This record gives sequence, C-alpha cells and structure tokens, in this order.
Amino acid sequence: MAEPLDLLIFGAHPDDAEIGMGGTIAKHTAAGLKVGICDLTRAEMSSNGTVEMRRQEAEAAGKLLGIAVRSNLGLPDRGLQASRETIDPIVLEIRKYRPRVVFAPYWQDRHPDHVACSHLVQEAVFNAKLRRYLPDVPPVNVEHVYFYYINDVYEPDAIVDVSGTYEKKMSALRAYASQFDPAVQGSGYVATPLNQGYLERVEARDRLLGQKRAMPYAEGFASKLPMIVDLF
Repeated sequence: MAEPLDLLIFGAHPDDAEIGMGGTIAKHTAAGLKVGICDLTRAEMSSNGTVEMRRQEAEAAGKLLGIAVRSNLGLPDRGLQASRETIDPIVLEIRKYRPRVVFAPYWQDRHPDHVACSHLVQEAVFNAKLRRYLPDVPPVNVEHVYFYYINDVYEPDAIVDVSGTYEKKMSALRAYASQFDPAVQGSGYVATPLNQGYLERVEARDRLLGQKRAMPYAEGFASKLPMIVDLF
C-alpha cells in the first residue's frame, strides 16, 4: 500500500498544477509535507512538444518542487467526459494515496479540460468515501477540497504567501520548455498563448494577488465550503 499523502493535486495536463499552485506545492514540501501530483491526461493534443517530452518535463518539474510522487492516468486529452471510465481511476488514485487534502482546477476556466477535471475530481472525492462504490478498495474520506486557478482568476477565498518559494515555481514552469519557450520548439513550432509571454502573465497575476496583503507573490484558492475559523 502506498504511503499516504498530505496533499494530492489533480490537473488535466502536466503543467496545470505548477501554473496554479507551484509555489504552494514547494512551500509544503519544504515544510516536510508529502505532496503528490496526478495528471489526468498525457496532453497528447498539445500543439507543441510530444507525449514523451511532456513526460520528461513533468518529471523534472516535480523534482524541482520536491514532490513525493507524480502519476498520470492516461485519460484522453480533450475527451474528459463524466463516466465511470474517467471517474473510477481518480477514485482509485484517491484511495491509493489517502490524501488529507485534494486540489483541483477552479470550476470556471477558458480551457474545457480544466473545467472537466474540476468536475471529475469533485465526483471522485464524493465516490471515494462510499464503501459500496468499488468495494474491493477501502473508502477514503478527504478532509478538504480546494480549487486553484490556471487561466482565469476569480476572487479567492484564501491566499498563500509564496514569496519564499516563487523562484522554485518559475523554475518548475521553465522545465516545460516545449510549451513556454519558442526558442527550443524547432521547425514544427506553433504559436500559442502559452509561448507568447504566458509565464510573464502568470508572474504578474501572482504579484498582483500578493499586493492585496503586502506580499511579493501569492497564490489564490477557492472553497465550496465555508472556511473554519476558531478565533479572529
């Protein structure tokens, strides 16, 4: 049986988790927490790069962030439809690693796969606790589910100061050279929003969010349940 994780982050594609919460991941691994990333697809529909390149880049990015494990469910890129075939592998991933906290993309985003991933993970978190659902594997009750932003940013319910780990986030993102660096993409290069100043926009977003609480950089998160506060 796999060692339990403190945090398990789901993304539709390799690089989603790094874009949305790479600084938060690095902050938690530096504090000694066990963090895992699960990519639902191999991003085989990407305009640039190959599946193998994306696999190598994801592995390198994960090492830079200090994660304990990275997995890929191999679900179809641009084919994330709600069905037992897509939900059950996520349920089994949750039961395998028994995370205390699960993260998924925010439920609104310009990329349909990010939206689909968000809904699939929510379905899977619910099903993972049902003892009669896939009864051969013990159920798991996740304590918290939070949502991170990728392309479109809405008003967060919580922010994390990632100033001290922000360079690790950017290093992890730069590991995805096939997506973000047109200089290495070769003759088959296709211009996309990702290689037209995207990393600069991510940094500007995180800097602007941090300014709300006098932090150099921050990452935002949403919750569908009220945040619990004992004392103010």
